[in-house]
Amino acid sequence: MRKIIIAALAASTLVPVAASAQSYGEVRRDSRELREDRRDLRDAYRRGDPGDVREARQELREDRRERREDWRDYRRNHADVYRRGGYAGPRGYRYRPVTAGYRFAPEYYGSRYVISNYSTYRLARPGYGYQRYIRYGNDVVLVDTRNGRAVQVYNRFFY
Repeated sequence: MRKIIIAALAASTLVPVAASAQSYGEVRRDSRELREDRRDLRDAYRRGDPGDVREARQELREDRRERREDWRDYRRNHADVYRRGGYAGPRGYRYRPVTAGYRFAPEYYGSRYVISNYSTYRLARPGYGYQRYIRYGNDVVLVDTRNGRAVQVYNRFFY
């Protein structure tokens, strides 16, 4: 009897964890919903009705919050994906926190630092041509490789 109760308790704790993982289709639907909400907000601004603008802003805010929570749940449930080995930067460089606009040396564009499988980490596709995601410490930085400037920084991305 005791074994059955323990097995039932273990199963009841595992089911919500497995159910909270978000599928790729759900991520795409959330992205589509955000695009639609942005379009609705632009249309509301054009029409000039303050009530519509307020409502469209609220919907967009709620959808962004929901998407962020879904991503956090995914990240929590797939923590092994976000665990990477130790980081060793190029010789002569050391880590310091950066913000958008920081200029990276070309040494950081090597295959050792580039994140080519961005979809594994649920990162948006980088701009066509000259943008790449690079690993910089435990951060992920979207860099414009034409001028070396950081476009976007995701701090403490890896564990």
